[in-house]
Amino acid sequence: MGPSAQPEPSSPPDVFDETCSARHALELVASKWAVLILSALAGGPTRNAELLCRIGGISQKMLTQTLRDLERNGLVLRQDFHTAKPCVEYRLSPLGDSLSETLTALDRWAERHFPALDAAREAFDARESER
Repeated sequence: MGPSAQPEPSSPPDVFDETCSARHALELVASKWAVLILSALAGGPTRNAELLCRIGGISQKMLTQTLRDLERNGLVLRQDFHTAKPCVEYRLSPLGDSLSETLTALDRWAERHFPALDAAREAFDARESER
């Protein structure tokens, strides 16, 4: 086997490269619903109906779709208890749990800084209306 037949060394992940697989991870957790669901599950195993009540504004369809996507990507685990009345719980997987600290920090940042964001948006809108 000649030198040209050897595989090229892999380069480190670069999320700015559109072909980078790590970029998919950012796209997955950048969704507001994914962030809210993962943050809600950081409190422990939770049933579907509890998530629906906890996360204001999410539809059942969007909750189900996002949970399935998070489960498919290994961030959420689903447990079906196979009882007479359907009972399913969701919880963070070890991979999802490893993201929990980062998402909690993001939640706290948003809660702490939303007044400044609101003020900046209002100031911008006022300047734009004067143009």
